[in-house]
Amino acid sequence: MKVVAVNGSPRMEKGRTTSILSPFFEGLKKGGASVEHYYLQKMKIRPCIGELKCWRETPGECFYRDDMHEIYEILRESDVLVIATPVYVPLPGAMQEFLNRMVPLMQPSLELREGRTRAKMRENVKLSKFFLVSTSGWWELGNFDRTIHIVEEFAATSSIEFAGAILRPHARMMLQLTEEAQEIFDATRDAGYQFATNGSISQETLDSISKPLISEKEYWAKR
Repeated sequence: MKVVAVNGSPRMEKGRTTSILSPFFEGLKKGGASVEHYYLQKMKIRPCIGELKCWRETPGECFYRDDMHEIYEILRESDVLVIATPVYVPLPGAMQEFLNRMVPLMQPSLELREGRTRAKMRENVKLSKFFLVSTSGWWELGNFDRTIHIVEEFAATSSIEFAGAILRPHARMMLQLTEEAQEIFDATRDAGYQFATNGSISQETLDSISKPLISEKEYWAKR
């Protein structure tokens, strides 16, 4: 399994998204997967202007010459794309720009499926799964709903399987509760191993990663 991860956290190595992503990578590699990791904050990716020249004039090629071209080549040869992002309202700008710039990898032939207009990836793109790793500062899991919806919709539009999500709410609390945080990291490492060896992660493991570290009442008392 060849995995490429794009990390939209503006805080990069110091971000809580990376603190969850790192043990996930460890588990993936232990299970035999290869992993490539990109911080979008370090890359020059211009915003898509929606002219769709990559569909009509230069099929499969964006006319911008920026760092996105490096990712295009990796994506064409990868099996899984991991979208790693903190929850903003809804996404950090760099992550939204990255998703918009994925259009050249899609075929320009559209079809109606279950009442929605959909596309699919070009024949030279191996990607078969999208996976989400996301962190949030807020207490409740419901704060991830819009982010999950965006990735699920993007997967459906490109006819690729959405393979699930690792979600860590009130992630900043892990800095204060080190013993509990270690349990989260261990579960995340196990999740990576499961995904690499089985192509999926048990709900029990996902629940253990997302479990509350403190009660909602305690959370608000610390605000």
